[in-house]
Amino acid sequence: MGATATFQELTNKYRIGSEYRTSKGSKKLDIIDPATEEVLGQLTENTPQEIDEVIALANKAQKGWAALTGLERAHLLHESARKMLDNQHLLATLMSMEMGKTYKEAVDEVHWSAHAVDYFAEIARHDIGRVMEAATAGQFHYTLKQPRGVAAIILPFNYPLVLLCWEAGAALATGNTVIVKPSDLTTVCTLEFLKCFDNLPEGVMNCVTGVAAAGQQIVSSRDTHAVCFTGSVPVGIAVSEACAKTFKPALIESSGNDPFLVMPSAPMDVAARAASFSAYMNCGQICVSAERFFVHKDIHDEFVDRLVAEAEAVRVGNGLDKVDMGPLAAQRERDRFENVIARAREQGATVATGGTRPSEFNKGWFEAPTVLTGCTPDMDIMNNESFGPVAPICKVDSFDQAIELANKSEYGLGANIYTADLHEGIRASEQLEAGMVWVNAPLLDNDAGPFGGTKMSGVGRQLGGEGLELFRTTKTIMIDPSCDTQDFWWFPYADNEMYPGD
Repeated sequence: MGATATFQELTNKYRIGSEYRTSKGSKKLDIIDPATEEVLGQLTENTPQEIDEVIALANKAQKGWAALTGLERAHLLHESARKMLDNQHLLATLMSMEMGKTYKEAVDEVHWSAHAVDYFAEIARHDIGRVMEAATAGQFHYTLKQPRGVAAIILPFNYPLVLLCWEAGAALATGNTVIVKPSDLTTVCTLEFLKCFDNLPEGVMNCVTGVAAAGQQIVSSRDTHAVCFTGSVPVGIAVSEACAKTFKPALIESSGNDPFLVMPSAPMDVAARAASFSAYMNCGQICVSAERFFVHKDIHDEFVDRLVAEAEAVRVGNGLDKVDMGPLAAQRERDRFENVIARAREQGATVATGGTRPSEFNKGWFEAPTVLTGCTPDMDIMNNESFGPVAPICKVDSFDQAIELANKSEYGLGANIYTADLHEGIRASEQLEAGMVWVNAPLLDNDAGPFGGTKMSGVGRQLGGEGLELFRTTKTIMIDPSCDTQDFWWFPYADNEMYPGD
């Protein structure tokens, strides 16, 4: 089936078990191609009754799924990962049409998704507890890691498949079932992607659709037992508050404003290319995009010239054409981003290149890759997530000042530095206040290494062994195989242990 037919097939659908049903909800939204503004289909906000039915099925299925051995679950998840790769062309095409990213980046995302599922399928059975030295002779003391139940996953539009697999891969591998609520901007590509899990037992992988109400219902339900959310700070706070009412664990990834430091020892051609990629990949719609550039005064002008040349060389267009950067994902995203640029100019920033809609497009939500100079630490653009294709540059006098300004933020997701000075690289890795630091290697992920932030960028970690913990609860077990009396502390207490008097 081609992409156009898939949009028609999945219009107004949701997934309960492996069945795709047409929702009876009354609230509908058009699905619009951000490159052409063509209406591709519709999505419907699920009714509360439909969502309750999905939650009930997920709970029913969880016991059987958890009862499988880790090896059995691993085999099934590896099969799902192979299906992702087998269907990469359709999945990438749908993603590009629905949210605008380039076909190349969309294919990469499918591959990363399969890798994450494969990784968690194995690591989840590597360690399911530990044996402790018993506190009492002759006894056996150990811990077990057991699934929590049903995981609710609220996804953003920018990486709809790989973020799903970072979270659902860990949840499924540890014996939980999953309910996904995709972004309204990536609903169809998510629904099609979930067919890769049809080999799993009925009810293990489900999907509800809509906007805020659907997400609120699965988060607040007492019959979901762990929550993952990626999105804005205000919604992340609301999700945390809802989970706190039932002490439900939550992973929150809620925005970034990542710094990118450039020091005089760095090779300028490499640093400029890295900066362009870090600022404009996925049209800047990445939580770990480089959004604040602190460039040493000794090489500031040269770096700006090189970055402007790199920005102007970025090929912009429909993600299904031969381009490097597609449009922003929605008209609301372009409007928001243009307000960010306008505010920066009001506050004194100078546009070195870009700052406008490309003149060659009369349709689509395109923006030119933008470089801003003359930025100061107090500007709004240096303190808030821009989430678009812009590189605002602030000149600094020293390495120490760059570190100080980089840390002067309420966010702490990732941070970057380009330097050939080993001392600077080590100091930056230790002193930058972030969950991840990239020294001369921006935006890289590693399935085996945890991903997550500090400060207002959220709590919890995805990937690595740490990525399993949200979905597991630890149980301590103590066994006396002899079933002996324990007179060393049972009643009656010995007379010589009584209060001796004054």
